[in-house]
Amino acid sequence: MSKRVEMKLSIISRIALGIAIAIMLAFFSYQTALMIGYAKLTRQSVVIGWAAVVLFMPFFFYTVVEFVRRVRYKLQSIDDTLAAIDKSNALVEFDKAGVIISCNEVFCKLTGYQEEEIIGKPHRIFMPKHIDKAAYSSFWYDLSKGKVKSGEFLRVDKDGNDIWIYGNYNPIMNPYGEVYRILKIASDITESKEIEEEMHKKNGYLEHAAKILRHDMHSGINTYIPRGLRSLKRRLTEKQIEDLKITAPLRMIQEGLNHTQKVYTGVKEFTNLVKEDAQLDMQLVNVKAVLKSYLSSTSYSKQVVIKDLGELEINAALFCTAVDNLIRNGLKYNDSGTKKVTIFKAKNSLVIQDNGTGMSQEDFLKLSQPYTRGNSKHKGTGLGLNICVAIIKEHGFTMRAERLEDGTKMIIELK
Repeated sequence: MSKRVEMKLSIISRIALGIAIAIMLAFFSYQTALMIGYAKLTRQSVVIGWAAVVLFMPFFFYTVVEFVRRVRYKLQSIDDTLAAIDKSNALVEFDKAGVIISCNEVFCKLTGYQEEEIIGKPHRIFMPKHIDKAAYSSFWYDLSKGKVKSGEFLRVDKDGNDIWIYGNYNPIMNPYGEVYRILKIASDITESKEIEEEMHKKNGYLEHAAKILRHDMHSGINTYIPRGLRSLKRRLTEKQIEDLKITAPLRMIQEGLNHTQKVYTGVKEFTNLVKEDAQLDMQLVNVKAVLKSYLSSTSYSKQVVIKDLGELEINAALFCTAVDNLIRNGLKYNDSGTKKVTIFKAKNSLVIQDNGTGMSQEDFLKLSQPYTRGNSKHKGTGLGLNICVAIIKEHGFTMRAERLEDGTKMIIELK
């Protein structure tokens, strides 16, 4: 317990003891006066009087002890709360004009000053060089009138480096409602602000890459390569193709182009989400038809059974990309001799069920985190499932996993 609390308890205990002594003296004086001044009093009345004193004493001392216990608990609670705040937050007190009265160790560490260097100095020493003087004056005027100020603030330390804080400026008033000091409770958010700034820059780079992907790559994938392939086919007769034995290579090029175009469409739609205030472009489609078309050029299309899924308002390119990722996972992490994935609709859900090793909801939540891999022998960034979840969320759907005896159900809960 702090010396301040002990001192307060000592004063309270002395006051309580003084009151107890005064009351007991008053009772003794009263009884003595009765015995001396009224000789006719019976022995019985004297006994009753003393009995009243004896009965009153335990009650009185219990009341005093309970009062002291409650005061002690209250003071200890206040002291512990202040100690906790002081330990984890930067605290500094100003007078009404913004002059520093006191500060704690956390504040000194944050700003790089020693306590004696800043006591008596104005708040302005923490401000950047270029500030709006009118706004700054208004800020302190509002505080002097009792208005609380809170938010993120840019400040500078002793060496002139920028620091970001989240602070609360709390005016403290006297019994007459006048502000006489201001307590600032702050926390250092410089690191998070720097990360935010870095993310802002990276988003700028990503937006630039997205523009290249959406525009420049479009020409090659959807114009030049298809035009060149068509031109080649026009210049070769069926017999020449057969003689040259390039039937299979041409078919593979065409299938590869078709698949690349589908993938490109999905990537283009995904990068569109980088745009500020982007909204998903969705249309009502036959889900089975678009999935069959998307999977038609893949090597594993025959291992996928798609039942009637009805119509759904989706972004076909993105939704197919997400489902395709779930299909590939179901086939890849599968020890069955006959790897298979079945897609069907159950009530208001779309189910992608495989006959693989099985994955629980707990596993799913873990593996859907960025850069998480289920097994060190599997290569990859671990982003596939995370991006898949992001696409599903963009549609307003939710996704969960259910482990089966012989596989996994990936359940997409629809709107």
